[in-house]
Amino acid sequence: MKGEAVRPAGGAVGRPAPAQLLRSGAVRSAATIHHRIGRVLPVYPPLRPLLPDGGLRRGSVLSVAAAVGGTSLMFALLGAASQQGEWCAMVGLPNVGVASAAEFGVAPERLALVPNPGHHWWPVVGALLDGFGLVVARPAGAVAAGQARRLAARARQRGAVLVVHGDWPAADVSLRCTDPVWEGLSDGHGRLRRRALTVQATGRGAATRPRSARLLLPAGRLGAAAVAPVSVVANATTDTSATAGIGATAGISVTAGAGATAGISVTAGAGTPTGTEAVG
Repeated sequence: MKGEAVRPAGGAVGRPAPAQLLRSGAVRSAATIHHRIGRVLPVYPPLRPLLPDGGLRRGSVLSVAAAVGGTSLMFALLGAASQQGEWCAMVGLPNVGVASAAEFGVAPERLALVPNPGHHWWPVVGALLDGFGLVVARPAGAVAAGQARRLAARARQRGAVLVVHGDWPAADVSLRCTDPVWEGLSDGHGRLRRRALTVQATGRGAATRPRSARLLLPAGRLGAAAVAPVSVVANATTDTSATAGIGATAGISVTAGAGATAGISVTAGAGTPTGTEAVG
C-alpha cells in the first residue's frame, strides 16, 4: 500500500532503506529511467549503418568534418530526432539558417540558433547541453583535450548528444564526406539537383571498425527523402521531373526566446533564403 512502512525481519517497523526499495522493484532510480527511455535518438535509415547504435546515443559526442558535404550531413543527422519532438540548438554557425535545416526535416519551431557566441562559446555550449537533446557546435578555435573532456562529461550527465562541426579530440564517432559528385547538369546547362558522396565513419569502442556508405546528400527532395543510398536511387523508376530541387523551401522566421544563456540572444529562424550554394 502507498506509504506503508517496510517491516524488518525482527518485527519492528522502520523506514524503508533506498537500496531495499530499489531491489524490491517498488521504485526505480532516475538514472535507470533516463537511460531506458529514448537512449538512442533516431536517424534516417540510410545513416543507421554508419552509427554503432543505429542512431545517436544519448551522452555521446560526434564530430562531422568541416569539409564538402559536412553541413548537409550535420542537418541530416538532426532531421529524424527533430521530427519526433527533440529540441536542437546550433552554436557558432553564423552562415547557417533555418530554411537550410528545414529542407532536411529539422523542425524550425524546435531549433535555436546562437550564431556568434564570441568568447562565451564554452559556457554557452555547456548551458545548452543542460536543456537541449541535440547540440551542434562549431568550435571558435583550437580545442584543448581537457575542455573537450568536460563538455563530453556534461553531455553524458544530461543525456544530450553533442555534434561538433569540425575536429574534436576523442569523439565517439567521427564522420567525414569524400568524393562528391553533383548531378543535374547536362550539356553545360541545367540545375544542380543532387550530390553523391561517400560518408566515412570511425571512432572509439563500438565504432572502432571503419564504416562507409555512398549516399545522395542532398538527394533532391525534402525531409527524410533528402538522404538516400546511391544504389536505391539508381534503381528507382520515379519520375524525377516532379522532384523538388534544393532551395525549394521558403524562408522561415521563428524566434525561440531571447537572452536565455550568458546574455546571448538565441534566435531560431533567421529566415535566410537558401540555394544550393548555401548547403555544404
